[in-house]
Amino acid sequence: MIAIIDYGMGNLRSVQKGFEKIGHEAVVTADPRVVLQAERVVLPGVGAFRDCMSNLEQGGFVEPIIKVITEGRPFLGICVGMQLLFSDSTEFGLYRGLNIIPGHVTRFPDQMTVAGEKLKVPQMGWNQLSHRAPTPLYNGVAEGSNVYFVHSYYVTPDDDRVVATSTNYGIEFCSSISRDNIVATQFHPEKSQAVGLRILKNFAELS
Repeated sequence: MIAIIDYGMGNLRSVQKGFEKIGHEAVVTADPRVVLQAERVVLPGVGAFRDCMSNLEQGGFVEPIIKVITEGRPFLGICVGMQLLFSDSTEFGLYRGLNIIPGHVTRFPDQMTVAGEKLKVPQMGWNQLSHRAPTPLYNGVAEGSNVYFVHSYYVTPDDDRVVATSTNYGIEFCSSISRDNIVATQFHPEKSQAVGLRILKNFAELS
């Protein structure tokens, strides 16, 4: 069973429907006890880092998340759900994250340009993945595949070895990570059509 954590800050139904399309049961739950019993756990996230972290704490999900990860069960973070795994974020101040992956969450620079044209922040739309380290999450996903992003902030891991893919948007940034049983994406696989469904399938079948 795949548990999708409902802490009031995620595009939960679309993630659940993504798993359903590939034939895997996923439940949306606001109960930390269900998370503790799950074989795999997904942490989506939409909104401000500060509010997401506060809701996780108030919902009683911090300890279950740490326990699931420590026990080696597959764990997927999506968008802000990836950012929350890091040490801190500078969004609306300086706020601590779960500190499971050492590193920081930083806003895109304001004056990014491509071919003389200013890039908009947030990045909203399709962009390409460049593979940086092998991970089963990307089995069958070709170099340069397009996925869907909506974000103003990106992660900078202290250890580059956790970077699974990078993407260029004015700067080259980490667009997904992989470490042991943890995988996480800055993009939205549930909105990334066939490529995204393949990524969700790979996660659902991680051993």
